[in-house]
Formats: sequence, structure tokens, C-alpha cells
Amino acid sequence: MELETAKNAKSPRPPAASVRNLRTAVEKAMAGGGKARVDAQKAKGKFSARERIHYLLDEGSFQELDLLVSTRATEFGLKDKDIPGDGVITGFGQINGREVCVYAQDFTVLGGSLGLAHAQKICKIMDLAHENRVPVIGLLDSGGARIQEGVDSLDGYAEIFYRNVKSSGVIPQISVILGPCAGGAVYSPALTDFVFMVEGTSHMFVTGPDVVKAATGEEVSFDGLGGSEAHSSKSGVCHFVAKSEPDCFRQVRELVGYLPQSRFEKAPRVANPDPIRRSVPLLEKMCDLDPRRPYRIHHIIWQIADEHKFFEVQSAYAKNIVTGFCRMGGEVVGIVANNPAHLAGALDINASDKAARFIRMLNAFNIPVLTLVDVPGYWPGVQQEHGGIIRHGAKILHAYAEATVPKITVILRKAYGGAYIAMSSKHMRGDFNFALPCAEIAVMGPAGAVEILYSRDIAACKNEDEKLALKAKLSAEYAAKFASPYQTASTGSLDEVIEPAQLRYKVVRALRFLKDKRLPGAHENRGNIPL
Repeated sequence: MELETAKNAKSPRPPAASVRNLRTAVEKAMAGGGKARVDAQKAKGKFSARERIHYLLDEGSFQELDLLVSTRATEFGLKDKDIPGDGVITGFGQINGREVCVYAQDFTVLGGSLGLAHAQKICKIMDLAHENRVPVIGLLDSGGARIQEGVDSLDGYAEIFYRNVKSSGVIPQISVILGPCAGGAVYSPALTDFVFMVEGTSHMFVTGPDVVKAATGEEVSFDGLGGSEAHSSKSGVCHFVAKSEPDCFRQVRELVGYLPQSRFEKAPRVANPDPIRRSVPLLEKMCDLDPRRPYRIHHIIWQIADEHKFFEVQSAYAKNIVTGFCRMGGEVVGIVANNPAHLAGALDINASDKAARFIRMLNAFNIPVLTLVDVPGYWPGVQQEHGGIIRHGAKILHAYAEATVPKITVILRKAYGGAYIAMSSKHMRGDFNFALPCAEIAVMGPAGAVEILYSRDIAACKNEDEKLALKAKLSAEYAAKFASPYQTASTGSLDEVIEPAQLRYKVVRALRFLKDKRLPGAHENRGNIPL
């Protein structure tokens, strides 16, 4: 009996025919467009769709859905073609142990083109993400609509766009552009919360270079028209740029770590090894700076953030305002900060749009806003006025006034005019508004105010030296009387003028006090519309 058992153990029973058929079908579907097309993809420095999912998700966590779905279209020879998975891989997995839904277009299968079945697979995974309140991540690498399927492919895009809007502000939506993304396909990423691109391989445009040349006579390369540099620094469509695909997936994983699963949760808290009472002596030096001297606001953010870590969003676009994530006391915080190193930190059209959409995203996903203010006003000029600075500038006012998450504001150096109001002032319902002792808060800068208030006295001066001396004297008097943080604090428009070195502690303490200000999901969802 023992001998017979041992013999059977050495000769496993072959799988049933039905199991063999399943394994054959799965193996065939997982091969994508075949070895030759996969090799061609890699020759361009691009991963296969399955390799991308492997790099993005925790090892062994991916569960694929709809592997065996295929197109039902038959025109233009489609019935004779093998189209595994209809050119897209869909499923769910984990990032750092947290569930996410994923879809990855496979360029090796009909160029990743979108047909009806392809779109239905994406819609199914988006619905799953929405219903189960988890983020959805799209890995896009597609030649666009599948022409052979006609209007069905356009209807498929419409169904995806509808779901993008339905999920806006409900679950985080992330788009990763890993190849071409053209025509109507570009509007799905534009509707999502964050867009990633890879240098040299990612391209987005409504019309390609050939169409542009035919229509307007302009000659432009793929990169020049819709590459990562164009969309990260000029159009503002792209939020993050990576040097390579592995670097891109590392950034995506880092971003997900700052986001909640949905509007019904808070962002994940982590153990904080950085003492909340850590002093920030650098800020004392700042009080000795000339108010007109530029500096990078990043140095202030790094000093006050846990472990000096800051994850910047849209770093190459509208550099006069800085947006991004950090942790303070272990809690995720969204940073909005004027950057005096660029355009003196003034607000312009692009900066207003950038800040407003980021604030609305933070409000949608229960993330507190820390506003660091050093702003001389709105950027002047005919181009700005004709470009709609009034309309665009109003967006940041609307975003702050609308936000009901904890709002903490610190005036670092100067805050003048309408820009002072716009940067989460007390009467825009900031919860805690602090200022450093060197802050200047006024309708306008002392130099400009003196030119208006004392124009006759200045004009009466006998020479230029006398004018400069009088201006300096009057500016100092004006600043002391009308631009002092103590004068603003005396009216209640500031809660406290704080010791510079205590800034980190003051902010963390305020955040902890405000932690229950709003229950996740209790707020009205207005979505995260592209601004």
C-alpha cells in the first residue's frame, strides 16, 4: 500500500482537458501582441503593459479581470485578427498594502487602440473603484480611437469621460502617460487629479504635428508639441515628470501614500520620528532679510516638514507659487506657498489656476491646507489683464472660501493688497492665521504708498538725494504704522505674531486642534474640475 502511494506521488495525474484548455487560453492572452511586438516596445525604452503593472503594484498583489474579453467587431478584417484582452489589462492590486484599481493599455495589441470592448473593460474597473471607494490608476499607451470600430470607439471614450467626472472628488484618479495619447483620448487624463509623464516617451496632443502643419503651417516635433517638457512647464497639463518608467512608478507610489482611499477617509497617518517641538532657527535669519530680496520658499518648507521631506506638485509650472505635500506631526498637509525666487512670488494667471485646483483637490480629499505667504500682489501688465487675471485670480479666492478643511496661514514676510486677501486671510475663513514679526501687511507696499500719499512733498525736494532720503524716512514710518503685523493683530485679523523658530510647533499644534473640524464625506462634493 505504501509502495503504491509513493508511485502515485511520483507520477502526478495530468490535468483535465478543460483545465488544459483554460491554461492555453490564459497563456495566449497574456502574451499580448507577441514576442516581436514586445521586443519592439522594449527597443524604444518602454516596458510591456504587464511589466508596468509589476513595477507599480506590491509584488504578487495584482488580480486581473476580463483577461479573455475580446472585440465583437468584425469589419475591416478584425474578425480574422487575434486581439488578446482587446488591448488593455484591467484589475486590482495593492500599493503599500492599500487597494487600488488599475488599467494598462497594451501598445503591442493593435497599438493599444480603444475599441468598444476595450472601453467597457476600463469602465468596469472604474465602476469597481468608485463603488468600493479606492483610487484608480490608468497606464496610458495608445494610438487613440480604433478607426475600424467607427463611432463605437468614440462612444467608448464618452463612457470613460462620464466616469471620470462621476468619480471626480470622490476617489483619487491618476493618469500615467507612457507613450502616445492623442485626440479625444487626452481628455480622460485632463479630467483626473494627477498626470504623470516620462521624458522622451510620453506625448499628449489633440492634433499631431502633421495635422498642425497642414492646418497652420507650423512645423513642430512630437516632443515640442506634446512632450513632457511642454506639458509640465507650459500648458500645466502634467503634474509630475519622470526620467524613466521605474522612476515614474516610484513617484506614483509615493503620491498614493499622501492620499486617502476616497473622500470618505482621511489621508494615512504615519509614525512621526521628528519632534514636533523641533526649533527652526533658519526662520530667525529670514527676519533680517531685505523684503525685496528673493529666496526659494522650498528652504522654508523643508525646514518645517517632518524629516525635511516635501513632495512637490507641478514643480515646473507657474513657479511663482509652490504646491505639494508634506507631513507635519505625522499628518499629511497640503502646502500652498508664494515663491519669491520667481516673479517675486506675485500671483498671476497660471499661479492662480495652479493653486486653486490644488486647494480644491485638498478640500475634496480631507487634507488640511498650510498657506505660506510672501506676496507683493497680483502681477501687473497688459497681457495679464487681457488674459483675464481678474477671472483667473478670482478662482483662488473661490477655492479658499469654499474649502472647509483645516486652513492654517503663516505670513512670512509681506502680504499686500488683494493678494493678501486671496492667500487664505482671516476673513476668507482661515482657522489660524499667524505672522512672523518681520511681516508687512498692507493695502500696498510702503514705497508705493508713500509715492501716492506724499507725492507733493517728494516733488518739492531739491535734488534726487533729498528725494531718496525722504522716501526712505516716510516708507519706514508707513511700514511701522500701517504695515506692522502688530497693527493687524490688534484688529483680530491675525491670531498671533509668533517666534520664527517656533513655526513648526505652532502649525503642528494647530493641526492637532483642528483634526476633527470636518468629518470625512460629510462635505458637499463639487468635484475637482480642471481649472
